[in-house]
This record gives sequence, structure tokens and C-alpha cells, in this order.
Amino acid sequence: MANITVSSSPLVSVNVTSCVNPYGVQRRFERSLTISALKLKLELVSGGTAQNMKLTILNSDNVKVCTLDNDEAVLGSYPVDDDMVLHVEDPNLKPDEFMDVSKVEKYEISDDAYAKRTDSVRAFKERNKLGRFNEEEMKKKEEEAKLKEEAEEEKAKTMKLDDRCEVRVPGQPSRRGCVKYLGITDFKPGIWVGVQYDEPFGKNDGSTGGKRYFECPPKYGGFVRPSHVEVGDFPEEDFDLDEM
Repeated sequence: MANITVSSSPLVSVNVTSCVNPYGVQRRFERSLTISALKLKLELVSGGTAQNMKLTILNSDNVKVCTLDNDEAVLGSYPVDDDMVLHVEDPNLKPDEFMDVSKVEKYEISDDAYAKRTDSVRAFKERNKLGRFNEEEMKKKEEEAKLKEEAEEEKAKTMKLDDRCEVRVPGQPSRRGCVKYLGITDFKPGIWVGVQYDEPFGKNDGSTGGKRYFECPPKYGGFVRPSHVEVGDFPEEDFDLDEM
């Protein structure tokens, strides 16, 4: 029988795997541990129970080296070297048992209970007067939003139905068409302009969200804010589509 050389290092680093975690997790154990004590430590790592465990040592090529089959023996009495695999088998473990998040109960907390916590993100923002908890900043934002909406309403007053227009949305090419709707909508607050484009560059046929605001062919209709619309002498452009 060939002689087996056992390392004298007091610690050994192994990759602990199981059917639950085939990728493994690196752990260091004292060689003076009995196999019985080792199994107790592996309960936290593998999810198995000590009395049901069967421990196998594999080398880097996934070839079996030995079985840790004597609970009274110490780990150092087996030919276990650093970076070997310690595979845990337990008949009660199921593959991917701890990977199925559908079985995890969702944690929920009431608004009142959350408001009373002192270690939450909300509590942090309140202490530091951030976001909506900064009254001065929120008031400033509300005033800016009010002024912007008033400007949109004033711009809309310069338009009327069937006005020729050019839509100029930042970052997009300008598009010409006719104003077909002016007013509030159900899909977003504020004043909106419904435009029938000269070309099928729109997103709808004058209806959106199940409500019709004006009539036009599919893909010719769109809604934009008044600030992006200029009315005036914008004749329909001739793209010479019939010429070769």
C-alpha cells in the first residue's frame, strides 16, 4: 500500500459543495476537528443535518480521494489538502432547495410601522432634510412647476384648431402638421396639443389610453406640450416621393 503524506498545517482550506450549492463555498477548518464536530460546522454551510451527512473528499479533477467515514477520527488523519472539494451528501437536501425564491415569504410592513423606524431610508432623509422632507426645496420645485405650467397655458392660447404648425422636440427632427386638439387629457396632467402630422411620424390615430381626442389616419397623430409647438406659415413639405 502506498504511503500517504498528511500535511502538518493546523488549518486546511476546502471548497464545500452539496446538491444545494454545486458551485461551493470556500471554508477553512482546523485539522484537529473530529469528523463529528466538522459535520456540526457544515450544518450552517450546507443546510444538511450532522446525523444524515456523508462527507466525500474530491481532488481538483473531481476524482474521489476518500470518504470521511469515522466520526471519532480527526480531519487531519485523512489525506485532505488545500483547495480540495469537501462534498456534503444528505438525503433530505433537494437540488436548488434554497434557490427557489417563490417559497420565500415576502416581508411586508405597514406605513405607520415604517414611519416609526429610526434606521430606515425615510428616517435618514427626514433627519437630513432631503427630498420631500426639505420643505424649502419642495416649495421651490412646486413654484417652478406652477410657473412652467402657466407658461404652457399661455403658449396654448396662441394656437387654434387647424393651425399649421411645426413640432420641435429637443433631440428629435422637426415635424410639420396641423393642430387638431387643444386642452387637458386623461393620460397626463396639463395642457396638451394634439397634432396630425403631414407624414406618418406619429404614434396614434388621435386616440390614446382608450379615449379619442381627434380623428386622423394611424401613425399620423401625436400629443406634445405647447412649448414644443410653433404655429405659423408652415406649408406641407414636398418630399418628391414619386420621383426617381
